[in-house]
Amino acid sequence: MQRFLIRRSAFAFLSLIGATLFVFVLSRMAGDPILLYAKPSGYGMSEQRIADLRAKLGLDRPLIVQYLVWVGQVARGDLGRTLLAEKQVSQVIWEKMGATAQLALAGWLLAMIIGVPIGVLSAVKRGTAWDYIGRGFALLGQAVPSFWVGIIGVLIFAVHLGWLPSGFKGDGISIKHFIMPAFTIAFGASAAYVRLTRSAMLEVLDSEFIKLARAKGISNGQVIWKHAFRNALIPPLTLSAVLLGHLLHGAIVAEVVFAWPGLGRVALVEAVWNNDFPLLTGAVLFFVAIYLTLNLVADLLYVIIDPRIRYA
Repeated sequence: MQRFLIRRSAFAFLSLIGATLFVFVLSRMAGDPILLYAKPSGYGMSEQRIADLRAKLGLDRPLIVQYLVWVGQVARGDLGRTLLAEKQVSQVIWEKMGATAQLALAGWLLAMIIGVPIGVLSAVKRGTAWDYIGRGFALLGQAVPSFWVGIIGVLIFAVHLGWLPSGFKGDGISIKHFIMPAFTIAFGASAAYVRLTRSAMLEVLDSEFIKLARAKGISNGQVIWKHAFRNALIPPLTLSAVLLGHLLHGAIVAEVVFAWPGLGRVALVEAVWNNDFPLLTGAVLFFVAIYLTLNLVADLLYVIIDPRIRYA
């Protein structure tokens, strides 16, 4: 186990460095950040003022030096300041992460509640109408874009029926404000759960130990949930770790459609449009760290779910 943790930690560190280096270079290729302050037409800024701004932002140094300076600051816990508002990047992430985490967790739980039972039912009722309904739902969920689901939801439930608010988070935790954004990001995720759970259950249900359990007279419910479902949990568990990390930054679609005050819209849309590279690289660093942590947690949970798995 100790060797495994060391290997995974080293891999996580290299992945983190590679991701941030890639995004750092791309953020500088998008254009000169100094143009946020001084357009080519001037706006009365002198060459000396522009040079001072470059020195202040560190843009007068070679690109690799800028990156190394930024990595050194990150190691000390300083993610820098945003270009326009000049706020601490860590403060922006902290302020906006709560709304994104709430939405992502709501969508993740909703996706599991919908997708896993449908996947199990589709596998147990293989070849019946229930199976075709489950497979149709999986196909539809994978094919329909999330933004379309959100827009149609607003049109039906907010505009025509007036049952739900069309956007914004509301004060505190308002269930009405959560329903449409959470379902928007959960629709495609639940379809992925259906497909993966169904295929894993079908493989386990055809195993010899399931046939032996049925031959011993164990009830169908126990066979399905105690024996088959537990052994089929590893693929959905792997998906859960990746999916939760994906929903944390992939909630950007729902955040834009429903004007949700989350980190995805601020860090991954506005930062890109404004070429605010400190905020962009800081947010990417944060999301990559979450991804790697969740994958490590999933690997460790394998041992609990399946005792046959051991890490050297």
